[in-house]
This record gives sequence, structure tokens and C-alpha cells, in this order.
Amino acid sequence: MFGDLFEEDFSFVSNNQCGKGKKSKSKDTEPPAPREFTKLSGIKNQGGTCYLNSLLQTLHFTPEFREALFSLGPEELGFLEDINKPNVKVRIIPLQLQRLFAQLLLLDQQAASTTDLTESFGWNSNEEMRQHDVQELNRILFSALETSLVGTSGHDLINRLYHGTVVNQIVCKECKNVSERQEDFLDLTVAVKDVSGLEEALWNMYVEEEYFENDNLYRCGACNKLVEAAKSAKLRKLPPFLTVSLLRFNFDFEKCERYKETSCYTFPIRINLRPFCEQSQLDDLEYMYELFSVIIHKGGCYGGHYHVYIKDVDALGNWQLKEESKLMTEEKVQKDTENIKEMENPLTILKGILSEEESKQIPVDQLGQKLLEKKGMSWNKKYRKQYGPIRKYLQTHSQIFRLSPDDNKVSLKEMYHKLQFGSDSQGQGLQSPSQNNDIQWTSESLCTVLKDSASGSHWFDLNDSKVQPIKEKDIEKQFQGKESAYMLFYRKSQLKRPSEAQANPRYRVPGHLLNEMDAANVELRKRRMDCDSADNNIDLHLHLGSHYKLSNGALHPSLSRKESVLDLTIDKRKTLGDLRQLIFQLLEFWEGDVILTTAKSLPAGLHLYQTLDVCQLTLVTDWENLDDLIFTGDEMTLGGIGLPDGADVFVWNGKEVGGMEVLPGLDHEPLLLNVLRLAGYNEGGKGQHFIESQHVVPCSAELSTLWKALASPGGIILMNSSGSDKEVENWKVVPEEDMKKTVRSVGLTDGSSILVLDSHDQSLVNVASGNLTAFMHDISWLQVKNFCRLEAEEKQVKITATVETVMSDIKIKAIQELQLGEELVNDSCLRPIKRNGKLLSPVPEDYTVKEAELKMGSLLGLCHGKAPTSTQLFLYFIVGSDLQGGPEMEIVVEETASVIECLNLMLEKSGLPGDNWHLRRINWCYEAGEALSEEGARLKELNVCSGDTLVITEGKLPPKGFLKVPIWWYKPLMHFGHQESMQDQVNCMTWMMGALQVSPEGDSPAYVQSDIGLCYAGDVEISGEAFLEDLKIQAMTLPFFQELSVPSPEFLRAWILESRRPGKLLRNNQQQLNEYKLGGRVEICIEPLQKEDNLGPSDLLLRVQMGIPGERDYYHSVDLVWDISKECTAWALRHRLAAHYSLPVEKIEIAKYFPEKFEWMTISSWTQQMSKRKRKKKQESLQSAPFHLKDGDIIGVKNLLLEDGKDFSTVRDDIGKETQRQLAMEKKKSRQAQRLQNNVFSVGKVTTKHRKPEVALSINVGIFR
Repeated sequence: MFGDLFEEDFSFVSNNQCGKGKKSKSKDTEPPAPREFTKLSGIKNQGGTCYLNSLLQTLHFTPEFREALFSLGPEELGFLEDINKPNVKVRIIPLQLQRLFAQLLLLDQQAASTTDLTESFGWNSNEEMRQHDVQELNRILFSALETSLVGTSGHDLINRLYHGTVVNQIVCKECKNVSERQEDFLDLTVAVKDVSGLEEALWNMYVEEEYFENDNLYRCGACNKLVEAAKSAKLRKLPPFLTVSLLRFNFDFEKCERYKETSCYTFPIRINLRPFCEQSQLDDLEYMYELFSVIIHKGGCYGGHYHVYIKDVDALGNWQLKEESKLMTEEKVQKDTENIKEMENPLTILKGILSEEESKQIPVDQLGQKLLEKKGMSWNKKYRKQYGPIRKYLQTHSQIFRLSPDDNKVSLKEMYHKLQFGSDSQGQGLQSPSQNNDIQWTSESLCTVLKDSASGSHWFDLNDSKVQPIKEKDIEKQFQGKESAYMLFYRKSQLKRPSEAQANPRYRVPGHLLNEMDAANVELRKRRMDCDSADNNIDLHLHLGSHYKLSNGALHPSLSRKESVLDLTIDKRKTLGDLRQLIFQLLEFWEGDVILTTAKSLPAGLHLYQTLDVCQLTLVTDWENLDDLIFTGDEMTLGGIGLPDGADVFVWNGKEVGGMEVLPGLDHEPLLLNVLRLAGYNEGGKGQHFIESQHVVPCSAELSTLWKALASPGGIILMNSSGSDKEVENWKVVPEEDMKKTVRSVGLTDGSSILVLDSHDQSLVNVASGNLTAFMHDISWLQVKNFCRLEAEEKQVKITATVETVMSDIKIKAIQELQLGEELVNDSCLRPIKRNGKLLSPVPEDYTVKEAELKMGSLLGLCHGKAPTSTQLFLYFIVGSDLQGGPEMEIVVEETASVIECLNLMLEKSGLPGDNWHLRRINWCYEAGEALSEEGARLKELNVCSGDTLVITEGKLPPKGFLKVPIWWYKPLMHFGHQESMQDQVNCMTWMMGALQVSPEGDSPAYVQSDIGLCYAGDVEISGEAFLEDLKIQAMTLPFFQELSVPSPEFLRAWILESRRPGKLLRNNQQQLNEYKLGGRVEICIEPLQKEDNLGPSDLLLRVQMGIPGERDYYHSVDLVWDISKECTAWALRHRLAAHYSLPVEKIEIAKYFPEKFEWMTISSWTQQMSKRKRKKKQESLQSAPFHLKDGDIIGVKNLLLEDGKDFSTVRDDIGKETQRQLAMEKKKSRQAQRLQNNVFSVGKVTTKHRKPEVALSINVGIFR
């Protein structure tokens, strides 16, 4: 299907070259890019093979694997050339893998191709576009290699390097009989979920034991009965290379979908496996492993991208971070610049010439001649303008040069002469810059290899074709997140590499592969040289002056283009003198001087700019600004003067063309203008209002000259600098004072339009503003509907208008068309009408149609009342909280009015008494939102705009810096058996959340249990700078709390109310309220206490309740204060609860209650037999997932001395769950019915995007047994 879309491999025998003069090369003919500064090669992605690339790079950077594969010769594997021969066995997969590794090591290309390798797998283009799991690929590739190497000396390659064994043992507790089962592995698969890191996962697998007891007993073969037993596993044999696969992908059985574990999962750079091995008596080095590769997956469980972090064990690459590389590059550029400046310094050049002379002095004229021979230019041409005559320069530097008395001869003074001959550094410093910069990718000078004996080998990030150096600490970033480690590769610390393998990519590469790669590199260098030569070729268009004529201010060919223009391809490294000499050879008929001038084809014709023989050089930055280019003489290269590819060069005598003088330069550039005139009767085509003609004028011509040539007496000219765009707003009348300006200075360019109007056509021009009023085809209309006379029939008229028509004129015309009284002119306004019929805010009468942002054809309503001016605001307002049902009123206020002034005007219009009101904005869901709390602030300062809707809300706002806080009385409801009477719930609002409530989504009711009682007590107005103790004192003054007889604030506990439940506990009575960041809509519930409360910052408040033995119920809950400053683990909580109830730790079970789900989650049990080391490793903070323990949580306790059951649920929980289940079923049925109804009435079916079916990964291998 895709053909060779991904075929990007280099060609060893390709004859494709970049043809002469070609500027665009296809990717097939372009040689691959050379390696970058890291000297390492990446691998091309064929569309979805990043997982394959990451694994191949890991195997390539495993030197022992790579060299073992290289040790297999063609006599064992066969030859790739024999693959199609019958009865010849060719082990193609290892052969292609060898060839790929050789390319990665030796071939000078940025990225190698895996096309040949994947073809040897039997994959088609569909397989290369489909991404698979790299762990699966690792096992399948190893299996394919084992099959391919059967019968060769490498038959045990995989087993020798990656094979290990695990022994599983079951020990009978009675007879101590041991049952063993040994398993082989090529990689270890470890869990990620609920595990903090690799070491903990290995501990769980190979240290912890599983016990068979109680109802789960083991049948012992020796005892021949069911007995208690212990099961464990140990690592029996460790491989040289340990591969660890992380189980990042899991399945959620509740949601029935896969998901990726992105939690933090640590792994060490060095790991000691002694604790996990069966034999632990060997030396430590036998168990030490070092990390050398991390394959990383970025994305989710249904797709993503792989790349790999690899440690360069053999130091094959250049490791240098971007900051250091940039610094070194800047230093090198600065040094090269200084060297070039030094080499171009005449003082250095003259000293070098004199130091090479055998005689002590030479004539000054001879010195100038030697300078010409050495540098290819004379003193007068290169240095005279800057330094003056050579003799004067020598006199100025008398401390270095000694002139004879007659000033005819010169020599170096003795000290400088000795210095020159005493050192060779000067001669080295005068080398050509091109020699110093000729660096290949294999050169040591490309990038300094930064080696640090303390840090060892360096790490690289190999991301398909891209290779970047990284630091070892960057690995920690892959512990967690969507981009995280997926496979780990460790090597034994005992494995040492020979010194001759360091920084030697040719080490142990077979000879035939060395020869193949060397030949390929030669071919690549040749192709790059050919393409480089083609890249330096430029095409020039030589316009022959003898075949041109000057007409209408521009040059035009007198013959055909083929006879007038000579196309020439030349190397831009050639000099201007070479170009001139070539032209002389081509044009044998030419007589006299050859002057070369840059030219450019303009709409008016060909125009000349700059002659290429000026003695000063300016860098070319913009070829469009040709007049700014000043070039040097014949000795400069074409590339040096910035002559671009495709440049036009005019060949002439420099004076005249066809006997007429030609004026080059920007000042004489011809412009082609479009001149428009209004079409007269029977002029122009159908629907055409203008006659258009083109005129060529010099850009330096004055506008007055243009006016005299085009306009009649009394006529005017309008400019349109936007070219063909003839919109009204782009036309401007040329004022009298601009008539002396040039055409270019007023902004006219090629393609600009000017409109010439005679005196009788000037009715379309507003002389005061200088703007064109309208074109005939721009005139349109607006609709106006009468809303002034309600008793009469509402009429609708069309009013002709343009975008520049003023709204007051439209209103007057509408009143006249509707035949209404003139008194309405001062007592009416125009208001846009929405599609739903709602009248919007009136439009200011001094606005134009464009300023009012009205579209032509819009519908306006003519209504009573004056329109607001540009300094007034038209506002809607509603009274009360019922925004949907309340009437919407209107008012006009000054934008400089204050909030309180606006409120008073609204209260006066709505007839509301008193001053117990405030204003709020309408939020996005049409509800009362933010309050306008600064009553003295102006509406403009608060960004209140015309058309906004405000809400008049009852109640005064607290002063600035104060909070108005609703206070609730709170007491837990003892619904778990033995409940006390709740007399204080009478005559108060109590939320019993066993009733229906709206779920957070708001789409359907949900059944939520509550163990709380809330009663509204009143509001408290308090300063934000007040303390929590002040808030409690003010709450005590409320009538509701006075009946409770609370002794002091220490007997009250404050909570923030969240979703009708106590949320955050406010502790520390001496903390200011502002520090809690309560917000403007916070609600506080106050809980009365039996004793003083003084919770510290590290205290956790829990509601603890003991289960009633034999019943599914609990005793009254009690408050338990738990200090979590040391640890907040299950082990610590169990000890705290055991101490509280005076019970043994192992005789209690605990669980946390989730009232919103009616569920209990058991907090894992830990026995005293656990070692401290294991307990420390296993315990996680209860404040994190899944418990999220916080203040106010309910903890259930079961006494195992009195009951065996570990069921924490109650009858109330069963009822709550059943109610929730029924509501969920009703919700599901309602959705199904709605979906069915939508399907019945829908026009087309709604298609669901299905994922592509997963296809198993496979590698096809031949039979070699």
C-alpha cells in the first residue's frame, strides 16, 4: 500500500548526482545528513517503529551482545547475496542486525534505516506503521534470534547473556519438607501499582513469604494431608545482563478499560541483588549491577512514543551539553574573527613580508609589489582609503619599521626581525581560514570529549533520528508521569571493557563489514561533494544591452527573450573578474568595456540598480533593496558580493542603451500605476463603474506633474495605496500641500491605484474630511421598525445607507419614511433587534454605521427615549434573586457615575424603599455573581459596559476588608445505635442527608448518607484582620448560641462548610482570618465541645467508634487526637487506637468510613512479627491515596477478642447502597430512553469512533534445524 514510502537507506552504488544548475533536490538524490556533534547515529522512524528503534539502540550499546553477534562469520550465517538462491540457507535476521550495528558504528550519517531489517522480519508497510509494545518485542526478537542461530557457535548467545533462573519453594510447617520448582527467565516483570520502586517490588517478590493457613491449606506430599505452609521465591542464577519490565499498564475492572500507572516509581543506578538471591555467600561484586539503559514510554495505554536513555559504555560518542557547546562555539567564532582581523591587518602582512626577505631592507615600491603578489591586491586598492599612502603608514609605525634617510627603502627594526625569525607561530597564524574550518565528523576538533573520571561513562537520549547528551540526574525525571520509564537494563559491575575498545568504533567489527562501511563512506563523501558543488552553482540571467531599448522610462528587449538574454550557470566561488572574462569569451562580437550592473524586472520593465565595480564592500541583507548594495572589485567572489541565484545582470557600456541615457538606481525606478476614471454613459462593461488604464511614472516625479498630466482643470486626485482594493475607506484626496512631494514619498508603489475625478464628479467626495463618500456599488440599506406608536400597526421601512452614514441621519430618514411627527426627532433612538426579538442597547447618534458595528441589512427599532451619548452607559437591571422570572428594566447613567449613584437611580426607578441593597454582576450562567463592593468606584473603572445586566440584591455589603460569614451550629448525629435524643433539632433547619440531594454534576439526584446535623444560627460581620477567636466570640453572641451556655471560645471548634459537610478544620485561635483565605462566600459551622480544644498543627482529629459485639452497629463515636508529626502510617494508627482502647495491637481491626459511598475500607493489618526494615519499606502515609485521611474522618474499630467478624458495614449502609443502586438504575434507564428518542428523531446516525483491533506482533524466521 505504502510502497517504499519509508525507504530512506543510503545507496552504495547510486549514480544520482545533483545536476548542474539544479536548485531543488529530491530526498532520493540528497545524501543523508552527516552525524552531529555527538558522533552517534540515530535510527529513522518508519512511521510507528520507535519501540523497535529504542530496543535496537539498547542492544547496539550492549558491547558484549554486539561483539558476540559480530563473531559469527559468513561461513555460519551465509551471504545476503545468496538469499534468493534455492537450497541455500541464509540466516538473514542476524546478518541484517550485523549490518545495522556496523552502520550505527561506522557510517557517517545522522540516522540509519531499519527497512532491510524489518523486511527480514517479514513485516509489510502496515506493520511498520503500527506501534507495538517494546516488552513484547524484546521477547519475540530474542526468540527469533535463538531460532536463527540454531546450529551455529552463537546458538547460546541469548541464554549466555540474558538467561537467569528463579526457584519457587513451599516449606511444610509440620515435616519441614521443601517442594521446589525452577523457572527460567530472560527478563523480570515487576509490579508498579501500589509499589514505590524497583527495590520494594523485588522485596515483595523474593523476600516476603506467602502463608497457607486457616481455610487456605497446602497438601504436603510427604505428610499426605492439608497442612500450614510457607511459599517463597528466590533468584538462583543471575544473568550478566538483567532486563526489568515494568507493568505500567493495568486493567480497571470497574470501568472495564485499560489504564497506565503514572505514579512515582524509583529505581537505582546501582543495585545489590544479594537480599533477593538464594545464595548470598559470594563476594558483593557478584550481586552488583549498574543501570545502562532506560526505555521510556510517553503517552497512554492506547498509543504513545518510545525513546531511550543509554549509557555510552565504550565512550563512542562526544558528550557535551548545549550550554557548553554554545559557549565553546562562541569562543571559537570569536577567536576565528580575531585571527581573520589579525591576518587582514596591514601591519601583520608587512611585517611578514619583510621578515621573509634575506636582505635587511627593500625599496618601498618593491614592498608594494610584493604585497600585490602575496595578497592579490595593491595597497592603493585595499588599504589606501583607510590608512593612507604606504609610505605615510610606514612613517607612522616608526617603532617597527626603519626607513632610509631618503625614505625609499624600508626594513624591520632589529628586535622585531629577531622576533619574527625566532618563532614559527606567525606562519601558522597566516593559514587560510578555509583550511582551519575544513573539519570532518571524525575530527577531534569537532567537539571536545568531556570526560570525568569520577562520573564514568556519559548518558545520551536516543530519540529515533535525534541524539542528545543528558546528565545522569535527568533519569530521575522518568520516575513518574505520562512520560516515564518502561524497561530497565542492568549490567553486572564485574563486566569491564578492554582499553582498546574505548572510543574505537571499529573494535571487533568483521573485516567485510569494515570494507563495506569504508566504501559507503567514500560514496557518501563523493555525493556530498557533488551536491555541495551543485549548491554553489548559481544561475545568472545576462541581459545584453545591445538588444534592449529604453521605452516609457524602462528597458524592454528589442528582440525575443532568447536572443536578448543569455542564461549562464557559474560557481559562486568564482570571482567577478572570472565572470567578466567568461562574458568576453561568450560575446566575441563585443567591443569596448564590459560594465555589469544589477537589474530587476518590474511591472514597468527592466530597471538597473548598482554597477559591480565599486571599491567598498557592504554585506547583502536584502536583495530587494538593490540600491543599498555596494560591491567590491574583480578580486571578490560572486558569493562574497552576495550575488543571489537567479540574479539579473545587465551587460552594457555603462552610459547609454540604444543612444539614450539610462539613469540607474532606486531614485529613478519606474512605477506602474492604475489610473481610474468614472465611466460615462455607455462606457465600460455591464456593472462596471470605472475605466481603468495603466501609466508608467518615475518614482521621483512630483505629484503636481502627475496631476497636470492626468486631471483636467479643477479636477482632483485620490490615492489608494492598497492596490486593487477599491473599498471606500482606502481612498484619500491628495491635499494641496502634498503636490510638491514625490510619488514614492507619499506611499505609491507598483500596482497602486489613483482615482481622477473631474469637477462635475466631486459630489462623491466629502471635501471637509477628504474621504470618498461612496461608490455606487457600495450603497446599501438598513431596516427600521416602528416601536413608538404601540396603538398603531408596527411598520418597517428600508433606509439607504453606507458604512460612513451617521446614525442620526438614518433616524431622521426613518421618521420621515414612517410619516411620524417631527417631535420624535429629539425623543427617540435606534436600537438593534436580536433574532429573538429582544431590543439591545440604543446606538449613540454620533456614531457611523461602521462605528456602531452594524451590518448592512440589520434590523433596528425606533423607540421612545433619548439615545445615550458616547460618555453614557445603557444598563439593564433586575430586582431580587429570581433572574428568570423577574422583569428586566433599563436605565441610562453616566460612565463616570459611582456604584452607589447607579444603585440609587435603579432603586428610584424600581420604587424600592430603604438602603439595605447592593449591586451584583450577572455571571456566565445568568446567575447573580460578583458583588460591586466598592461603592465609591466609578462604573468605567469597574469595566461596566453598555448592555451589561446588573442585579439589585437585598442586604448591605460589609465594609472593605470585612467578611459577612453565615454561621451554622453543627453536631454529629449518632445514627449508629444507642442514639441520644436531639431536642436541639426542633425549630431549626436540619439536613438529614439520608434524603435525596443533587449530585455535583447536577444532572440527577443521588442518595448521600449524612452523620451530621446543621442548624443556621445567623450571620457575623467581622474584619478580615480579626482572629479566629474573635469569630468564635461573635458567634457566641448570636441568640442561638446564647441558649447553649458556652463557657469560652476554647469550647468551640470551627469548620469550613463544604457541600453541606464540615470540610477543613480551622485551628489556632490566634491566627488571622485573612490567612485562611476564606473567600467572599465562605460558610462556617461551629461545633460545641464538652472540654477545651487546643489542637496543634501536627494533630489529626478522628471520630473513633468501637463496634458492638454481635451486632452490625457501633457505640457512640469519640474524638481522638493523634499526633502525626513522626509518622502517619497504618502501623502508627493501630498502636494509637490499641493504646486508646487498652487492647493488644494484633487484636484489633480498623477501617475508614466513606459516607458518600456507604463503604468501609480496611486499613491493612500489620503483625508484630514483621521486621522493622520491612515495616519501614511497606508503610505509606495514610494522608495519601487511597485513604486520604483528614480531620473529622470516621474510623471503625473491631475488637477481635470478642468477635471474629471483620465486616464493618451496618444495616444503614445496606439501605444506603440499595437506594443508590436504584437511583443509578433509574438514571441509566432515563438515559437509554433519551438516547432511543434521539435516535428516532435524528436524521443521520451518530457514528462512534472505534479503536483499531490490536494485532499480535510476530517475526517470521526460517527453519535452520
